[in-house]
Amino acid sequence: MLACTPSPARVPFTRLPASAAPRGDGLSRRGEGVLLLLSAASGAADAFVFLCVGQVFAGVMTGNLVLLGASAAGAGEDGVALRVVTALTAYACGAASGALMARLPLAVVLLAEAVLLGAAAVLWGFGLVPSYGDRLRLLALVSLAMGIQGRARVTPTNYFTGTLTSLAGRAAARELGPGDGWVLGRLGAVVAGAGLAAVTERWWSPGAALGAVVLVAGALALESARRGGWRAGPETGKPRPDRGIQPGRLEGGCDGRSPLGGGLRWVSALRLSPEGLSVRPGGAVPLTPTYR
Repeated sequence: MLACTPSPARVPFTRLPASAAPRGDGLSRRGEGVLLLLSAASGAADAFVFLCVGQVFAGVMTGNLVLLGASAAGAGEDGVALRVVTALTAYACGAASGALMARLPLAVVLLAEAVLLGAAAVLWGFGLVPSYGDRLRLLALVSLAMGIQGRARVTPTNYFTGTLTSLAGRAAARELGPGDGWVLGRLGAVVAGAGLAAVTERWWSPGAALGAVVLVAGALALESARRGGWRAGPETGKPRPDRGIQPGRLEGGCDGRSPLGGGLRWVSALRLSPEGLSVRPGGAVPLTPTYR
């Protein structure tokens, strides 16, 4: 694995006030509200699909891969493999679509997701999915929407293993900051969204898919109310390994000549901590490529 090791020279840093450090992925409280609503929507969508379509997930692809392996070994329900493959394929198509819409305003992306979830809610609510094939198409709609949501923001809102891992690591290192309250909020929102869908399915089954629609619509309303919500703009926040190196990220990232060609690489000298944002005057420090 390629890693970048800073050169031995000491690099002076200038401390900026904590108010300069963004929360979450660099958004305001309204933006954090959007993340909370989307996290709850992912929980509601997964609970609906698991309870009503049949023992698979619309957005948790790790769980679906486990189910696929168990099915290949002869365990689990009959037909689960086809449902898992449908969910995986639809989610991948949604993620690809989200990548193609990356330059569009977030409100447009959320509108597309809301339309897909709304179509699924109509099909389920009016009993238009009587056959197994119809339920597969319903599953594809919800998984497609979750794939789009997975690419909608820098901060993940429909898979949280990495979020929980990072939070536990910061807690163990005693590096928790004020923004971690929002992280806990997103984890709780997933549970709340799933609970909402489960309660609705139990007491009013035709409305089981509505929770995800309402929550995404709420996120869309918040994003639309934000100044410039329908205009595209660069995202800020932490780099995502699954998306490669992205410009504009606060922590910086390796760029420049490839170390495979024998050259040094450089990294923007920005460091985010619970106390604030540290910036090295001059903007970059040399890095020596190493492997580990």
